[in-house]
Amino acid sequence: MRDEERFTYGRTSVYNLNYHIIWRTKYRNQVINPAISARLKDILYDIAAEYGFTISHLEMGLDDHIHLMVSAPPKLSVTNIVRWLKGTSARLLLLEFPELEKPYWKKEDRHLWAPSYFVESIGTTNEHAIAKYIDDQRRKEGQPDGIERHQN
Repeated sequence: MRDEERFTYGRTSVYNLNYHIIWRTKYRNQVINPAISARLKDILYDIAAEYGFTISHLEMGLDDHIHLMVSAPPKLSVTNIVRWLKGTSARLLLLEFPELEKPYWKKEDRHLWAPSYFVESIGTTNEHAIAKYIDDQRRKEGQPDGIERHQN
């Protein structure tokens, strides 16, 4: 009996690997405005499609960190997933949004994201709780729909 909602069926494996991933901007700079947020989401979904994993939930918190729920096949390591997401998104955002040059003033070896990240594996029982937590990020921080902005 196949459970299509719970498991992913590959050619040689059946899996349900989900990860809650969080990373933040370097120096916790609050630079993720609505335009950057919209573009960042597009970039992250494109990266997931290119490398063969899915992002089921994605939200920005306090304009300085990102929460994702990622489902990936066993052949992809979490380290590579985070490297692809952070590296590609930083490069594209720094190219497309010149205003990011001010908080990240170094011309050489410039980084948008802090080097660290948080990841936890999500079991079936926790999946809905983590999804709700990610979806509620803006509301918990008093920023409904990303309209209000946290001031420095």
